[in-house]
Amino acid sequence: MNLAAPRRLAVLLLSFLVLGSLPAPAPGAERPQIDVQELTLPNGMRWLLYERHESPTVVGGWVAHVGSANEREGITGISHLFEHMMFKGTRKIGTRNIAEDLRIIDEQEKVRSEMREELRTMRQRQLRGEIDDLSKPENQTPRYRELDKRFDALVAEQRQIQIKDHLTQIYTKNGAEDLNAFTNEDETVYFVRVPANRLELWAWLESDRLLEPVFREFYSERDVVYEERRMRTESTPLGQFDEAFNAMFWEASPYKWPVIGWPSDVSSITKAQADAYFGTYYAPNNLTGVLVGDFDAKAVRPLLERYFGRIPRGKTEPPEVVTTEPPSVAEKRFNASADTSPTVRVWWHGVPFTHKDRTAMDVLTDFLSGRTGRLYKGLVTGREVANEVSASTDLKKYAGTVEVEATVKDGKEPAEVEMAIYEELDKLKTEPVSAEEMQKVKNQAKANAFRRLSSPFSIAIQLMVYDGLGDWRYINTYADEVDRITAADIQRVARQYLTTENRAVGIFLRKEGARAAQGEARR
Repeated sequence: MNLAAPRRLAVLLLSFLVLGSLPAPAPGAERPQIDVQELTLPNGMRWLLYERHESPTVVGGWVAHVGSANEREGITGISHLFEHMMFKGTRKIGTRNIAEDLRIIDEQEKVRSEMREELRTMRQRQLRGEIDDLSKPENQTPRYRELDKRFDALVAEQRQIQIKDHLTQIYTKNGAEDLNAFTNEDETVYFVRVPANRLELWAWLESDRLLEPVFREFYSERDVVYEERRMRTESTPLGQFDEAFNAMFWEASPYKWPVIGWPSDVSSITKAQADAYFGTYYAPNNLTGVLVGDFDAKAVRPLLERYFGRIPRGKTEPPEVVTTEPPSVAEKRFNASADTSPTVRVWWHGVPFTHKDRTAMDVLTDFLSGRTGRLYKGLVTGREVANEVSASTDLKKYAGTVEVEATVKDGKEPAEVEMAIYEELDKLKTEPVSAEEMQKVKNQAKANAFRRLSSPFSIAIQLMVYDGLGDWRYINTYADEVDRITAADIQRVARQYLTTENRAVGIFLRKEGARAAQGEARR
């Protein structure tokens, strides 16, 4: 599984899914449209169906409209934890004896309840300064250690009747590929490619894990996520600094905590909390299914109704995310020493995915990014103050960012790089881009969008990601939106959003003793 995937991973995923690059369409040629058929089941589950008969396969997937932005303090990371748990099986998949399986799970919960009582005592001691890390055996009460052994024995007992990776085995035996999932701030996406003649098997398997999931090894998997957090965040040169910078950048928005969750929350999430979370956010009225490939939409509708229609609608509607980021009133600065090449990072508050300025912001960073972009020409080959530089727009569901990052060349100062970035941006604010440069950027943007339509897999992922962000039609409207952008639009959004008070600046210096890494970028 793609673990703790931020929006950036989704963007990268789209680029990697271009399996057979197509040439860009000729100027003036008719743009391809993804002729999606929409369907909504009586239980509220929406479907996006797109027939494409180039190979006898179907990409099937679904997006749960829930990510880390839907969490709260105390259960941060639970959305990503669910990405793991949804592969653990059902009442029919993953076990040789469901009655015994459920009995053991019930016993595990009773033991865990007692362990939580002991943890309360341990936390009180921690608050008094009597102990530090609760995970150290010497800091645990004798009763806690006794219960922990009992719990481990129950886990070992349960594993005797489990069928490990049963879902994956079934898919693989039936010719399926690319079974995977990812979580980000706004959504959790599940997908797989199956032979067209196994579409009914897919419908049964996917609906079964939504109808009757069994969250086996919940606490063991929670520990796996905790360890993953340590490896991906705490053991990487900029991992912890990335989290701290992000938390500084966002004041009120739930985007301020990491997708993988805060350590104290991840280690404390209970199965009861997970059950309640599933009931709210994995109900069919909060899901969108996607099929792309070799199928007949009319014939597939009864199939979807038969399997996915049996899942009951959620008892309550998922609550809205109502906390929004207030306008930034002052520049924020972040200084750190890390095991990395000196780096300058600048983020500005941008716009959410459905905002009218979304494509103008995207095109704005197209002028800045890449080897032919203004930042590379200005900082790397021009002033020669940086080794690498990048620019991107991150459009999330409820907000967005514009991000620039540069590694400082040996012998140069971060302040020189930072000022050079602002000088290039000032040019965009004060000097209209030429018609030639505008057309070049537009052609490249539209060509990339066209190439992302070259495979059913890429189309399916885009439909799920865009739907999770609030507008699946972006797959069809993007090129026209790009065409409508003017030089005045670029100046306007640059002036409006790329302001001093709207930004946060991170300066990362090389920690004493750390080795230089040529062109080192974030993680």
